Amino acid sequence: MQPLFDAIASMSAPVDAQRIFHGRGGLHPECAHLSLDFFPPVWVLTSFKPATDGELAAIGAALERRWSQLAPGETLQWVFQCRHEGQSSTQLMGGSVPDPHWVTEEGARYRVNVGRGQNHGLFLDMAEGRRWVRAFVKARPDARSRVKVLNLFAYTCAFSVVALQAGARHVTNLDMSKGALAVGQQNHRANGVLAGASFLPHDLFSSWGKIARGGPYGLVIVDPPSYQKGSFVATKDYARLIKRLPDLLEPDGLVLLCLNAPELGPKFLQEQMSALAPELDFVKRLANPSTFPDVSDERSLKVLVYRAPPGVQPEV
Repeated sequence: MQPLFDAIASMSAPVDAQRIFHGRGGLHPECAHLSLDFFPPVWVLTSFKPATDGELAAIGAALERRWSQLAPGETLQWVFQCRHEGQSSTQLMGGSVPDPHWVTEEGARYRVNVGRGQNHGLFLDMAEGRRWVRAFVKARPDARSRVKVLNLFAYTCAFSVVALQAGARHVTNLDMSKGALAVGQQNHRANGVLAGASFLPHDLFSSWGKIARGGPYGLVIVDPPSYQKGSFVATKDYARLIKRLPDLLEPDGLVLLCLNAPELGPKFLQEQMSALAPELDFVKRLANPSTFPDVSDERSLKVLVYRAPPGVQPEV
C-alpha cells in the first residue's frame, strides 16, 4: 500500500471536496482496490475488497500523522467504506461526521452524506464536466441567448446548480429518485438558485412528452448510471435515449454525454451517435480531473460533447 501512504504523506488539506488517491485508475496495481477522498472535514477511504484490521490501523496512523501536520490540534475525522460482492458497509473510524454535512466546489455548496450508501451526493470525477457547463453557460451573457438546460439523471442536481449560477434561464432536472431530487432542492436553496429550477421525479422513458414540451434546450446533460436495474442499463438504454436527442435540442444546442463504465470505451457512444443521431456533430471529449489518473482512456470516465446544426456557437 505504499503508493497510498505516499499520497497521504504528501497531500494538502483542500478547501473543496476532491479525490486524493485514485487506485482504481490502475497506475498502482497493488492499490487498485483503494481510493481516498476528502469531503471536508472528513476523509473517506473506500476499498473494493475487504481490509484487515492491521491494514486499517496502518492507514489510520498515516492519516493521523499527516493530519497533525496539516491541522494541529484538530481531531482526525475519517470513515471507511467497503464495497465487495455487491454489498456495501461504512464504518466511522475516527472523530465524527457533520450533520448536515456541506462541502464546496468552486464556490458552490453541496450537501453530502458519507456515513451511509455508496453514493455520497457529489460525484468528484465529474468536476471537469461541471466546470465545462459553468463556462458554456457563462459564455451566453445576454438575456436573449441565456440557455435553457435539461439535466437527465440529475441525482442531486450539481450540474443544475452550476448552470444557474452561471446564468442559465432555466434548468429542468429529471431523476427517478425523489430522495435525490429533495437533496438537489436543498442544494439549489443553499446556493440561492432554487427559483430557476424544476424537479421531475419521473422515469425518463415514460416522460418524453413532458420533456419535449419544456424544450427545445440549448444544453442537454445525460449522466446516467452504467447499470442500474429498473432505471438504466447503458448497453440497451443509451440507444433509446440517443434517438430522442435531436428533437430536444435547439439549433446549435449542445449535448453532454457521460458514461462511467470501464468495459465500454468511447466508441460505444460515438458509434451509436453516428448511427442514431447522425445530424449531431462530435465536438470533443472532456478531460477528466487530474486527480483521477487512469492507465487507459478507454476505461476511464467518458464525457463527450455533441452539437446540433446549424450556426456558430461560442467557443467551448
